[in-house]
Amino acid sequence: MLLKEFSPGQSGKIVGFRSGQSAYRKRLFSLGILPGTVFEIVRVAPLGDPVEIKVRGSYVSVRKDEIELLEVERI
Repeated sequence: MLLKEFSPGQSGKIVGFRSGQSAYRKRLFSLGILPGTVFEIVRVAPLGDPVEIKVRGSYVSVRKDEIELLEVERI
């Protein structure tokens, strides 16, 4: 499942990363977005970019290009 399929208020868990651009993956790692991490969608911009998520008590805004790398599951 992809993160873009979630709506505000829904929670999920990061399962892993798709192969892709390592620069985005490194940025997500530095923000604490790692496999096994639980997150909540806080809000989505009107055109869908960026998406604000709450992860490990912090609010992080990520762009569409970055969230397309994430494989997630609903919890």
